[in-house]
Formats: sequence, C-alpha cells, structure tokens
Amino acid sequence: MSQEKGISPTERLIALMDHLGLGAAHFGTAIPRDISGLAAAHPKRLAGIVLCVPSRLDPAPFADVANRVLMIAGERGPATDATARGGARLPAAERYVLSGYNAPGSWSDAVADRAEEIAGEMIAFFGRLAADGRVADKPSPAQFEGAHAGISYRVQGSGPALILLPFFLAPSQWAPAIPRLAERFTVVTLGGPHLGGVASLEDRAQMPTYRAMFRTLVDLIAPRPGEAILEIGCGAGSLVRLLAQRLGDANPITGADVNPFLLREAAQLAEAEGLAGLIRFMEGNAEALPFADEAFDCVYSVTVFEECDAGRAIAETLRVVRPGGRVGLVVRALDMPQWWNLALPEPILHKVSMPPQSVAPAGVADRSLYRRMHEAGFVDLVCFPSLVTLDRPGGPIWRNREDHVLSQLSLEELPLWRAARDRAEQDGLLFMAHPLHCAVGTKPC
Repeated sequence: MSQEKGISPTERLIALMDHLGLGAAHFGTAIPRDISGLAAAHPKRLAGIVLCVPSRLDPAPFADVANRVLMIAGERGPATDATARGGARLPAAERYVLSGYNAPGSWSDAVADRAEEIAGEMIAFFGRLAADGRVADKPSPAQFEGAHAGISYRVQGSGPALILLPFFLAPSQWAPAIPRLAERFTVVTLGGPHLGGVASLEDRAQMPTYRAMFRTLVDLIAPRPGEAILEIGCGAGSLVRLLAQRLGDANPITGADVNPFLLREAAQLAEAEGLAGLIRFMEGNAEALPFADEAFDCVYSVTVFEECDAGRAIAETLRVVRPGGRVGLVVRALDMPQWWNLALPEPILHKVSMPPQSVAPAGVADRSLYRRMHEAGFVDLVCFPSLVTLDRPGGPIWRNREDHVLSQLSLEELPLWRAARDRAEQDGLLFMAHPLHCAVGTKPC
C-alpha cells in the first residue's frame, strides 16, 4: 500500500470530516493510534471518544481530552491491562468492564459478543457529554456511501455524528451495534487501506525483512506451474497479492478468511492493483475450511494460527492438500524476546523485550509449531525461525508495537525512552525486530 505522499491518517480524517460538513463528531475505535493525532492536534473535532476493547493504548495523546474518553474492556485479555494502565494515566477518563468477558487479542469480536451492552454504554456516555455542552454536529438525515481522501464511508441514521473506525481483525466489526446506534446518531462507518487493521497489514507487507521471510516461505513451498495455492487467513490480501505478482497467471490462487470486512477490502485492493482476475477470495474458517479433501497443491498461512484452535487448523491444512503437496505455516514467536535498537537502562529493556502476549487459548505462538506439524503427519520439515525488522517510526505497524511499550513505561521511564529513541533516530539507527516461527512440511504420498 502506498502511503500516498505521506498523507497521515489525521489529515485524511480531517479532510473527510470537512467533506461531510462536520466540525465535531463522536468517535469510536478499537485502535487508539488512528485518532491519537486528532486528539493531540485537533481536540475540538472530537466531541466524545470510545476506545472499544483496545489491545494497545498509548495514553499520552489523550491527556487533554481525557474527560471525553470512555475505555471499554473485558475482565481478561490485553485490553484489560491496556485500559487499566491507561486509566492510571488518564484519571479523568471513564472505564467500563464487560463482566465475565475475555478478549484474548485483536481478533476478539467484542461488539458481536456484547452488542447491546456496548451500544448502551456508548449511548449513555455520549449523552452525558451532550449534557455538559459538548455536542457533535448534526448532519442531515441520510443514508449513502462514498469515499474521500482514501477513506471509504457509509452513512446511516440521524442525529449527532458518530464516526466508527475499523477494528483490527474483529470479523463483525461494528455491524451488530449499528442498528441501535443509528437510532440516536448519524453513524459514519469507515474503511479503506489507511485505517485499522488493514493499514497495519499493508504496512507490514512493505517491510523488506517481512517480504524476505515470505519469499523464503514460497521458495520452500515451491509451487510448480498449474498447481493450486491456498492462503488461509489472507486478511486484506497483502501477501496473496505479492504471490500473484510473482506467479502471474501460472497458478490458480485462493485467499480465504473468516472476516468478511477484510475480504471486501482485499478484493478492492486486488482490483486497484490489476490483480483481481488472478486471485479468488472466499470466506472460510481455518478450523473448518470450505474445500474438498486434497483440493490444493500448496497451502500457507502467516500469523493466523495464534488466533484459533491450532490443532484443528493444522489438521485442516493436511486434509485440503494433496499427497506430495507442501504446507507452510508462520506464527509469532512469543517464546522469544523482541528487541529495540536503543540504549536503555536494564529495567526498561526487560519490560520492552517481552512481546505482546496475544494468543488464543488453543492457539500456537511458540516453537511447539514444529512438533505439532511433525505429529500431524507432515514429513521433510524445514524449520526456520525468522526476524522481522521494523524501521518506519510512525507507520501503522511500528505504532502497533511502540504503543504497547509506551503504555507499560512509568512516567519516570518515558523521558529515558524518548531520549534514547531521539538519539537512535538522529543516527539513522532506529529500528526494532521481533521473531517468527516458520516451517514448511510435505504431506506423505
């Protein structure tokens, strides 16, 4: 994805609000970084803010608007810790906990699971702000779709404007709550490659070391002309498009994902790059793939089996690949440290070397991937742990990592981090790296 001459998400959102005639609006997002620039530079444009089960949260940009912030979290999961730490730094903000709810990662479908409760809390919270005199603009009642400044939008309902930004990976996004919210608000639902999880997935696919890992994976899978290829969990299609660019029309390629929102984005991005005719996108769950036995010659999946029942998903890859076919799997390595190329005191290094612990109860995010593939029946395993290097500070995937770090540091540690970061950036040596477990195996003939 091109960053289109460096236009920031903040500039895009301001342009969209101006296009829609909105001086101010309420906002709902699961990814605080998407509106942190607005909060810091244009606080008057945000009438109220709901951070809905955010797994990463840097509180600093929201300091001046904290009295307009509601954080929603489950009782367990990364958002629980992120919002608890955020609340300590933003004492004027409100926090609401979904009783008994576990949100293990960015794929959690919180709005689908608790639609009525979340919608009710948002309505009540924004209503209290209106009583205090902070009222979002009221656009004319309408229902229409469009795109502006690289952001797609859909408008429905009537009342004060409520802008809903995309979740990271949640399959249902905001959809289950929109009917209720549209009774009270003009709901503006956003999409496109510059916000939410799509922005992170596209940004990650531009990293040279990430592309190198993927090239190695494809080299080891070694698709021959005419062989059918499946990507499980294709998301926005960032990798399957790279594959189509490499192979052209030599192979039938299918991208499957459980998330209909991401599939729609994937199809649009493929069409924009002239690749629509080379890739078939289908809805499909990794634990129960909608394909016949032995339907593919090559199957791969990248950072997906952390988020599902890995045993069932690995068995499904074996089922849908033909004898002699190759399967490549890549997962995050939460059993290995990440590292930042910064000169930091040991206590801070200890904190920031731990990767975000985001894995489903039955998922795989450690070296057991290799044993699991062996026990499933794959032979001729090639195992190759890899490091992915991020070196574009401010980009979506960098912010995804750094926001997690910033939320963990104390007020005394934050200046030390910023000083070390500034020195490294001035020297041209600001980067971080995190590990992946990668393996390719063959189904016995």
